[in-house]
Amino acid sequence: MPYNEFLVDKVHQALKMKNVAFEEKNMMGGIVFMVDQKMCLGISRDDLMVRIDPTLYETVVGTRGSREMDFTGRAMKGFVFVGPEGTDIDETLEYWINLALEFNPRAMSSKKKTQIIPPLQ
Repeated sequence: MPYNEFLVDKVHQALKMKNVAFEEKNMMGGIVFMVDQKMCLGISRDDLMVRIDPTLYETVVGTRGSREMDFTGRAMKGFVFVGPEGTDIDETLEYWINLALEFNPRAMSSKKKTQIIPPLQ
């Protein structure tokens, strides 16, 4: 499933301009930007995926080109998709990136625990 390389580049540049350390990972048929080892933003096809404060979800969904993220077939509270109409203008894209970065320090990490295997004796 291809994703919008131009949008990836815009997000990449915006995070660099803000001096945000991030890691890019191929995930869910797109690319995800991990900040502090937590999913923060992503690109799937032409949509920007934004992880937001779940308490803002009802207020934000449906604004500035956003809609509920229904990647699994049901809405995921705390995540929204933003279509091209919400990412084409730099100021609007900046709004979504800032919203994700503001929530990131409070976001739960989904980091899986690794099983430690003791060495052979």
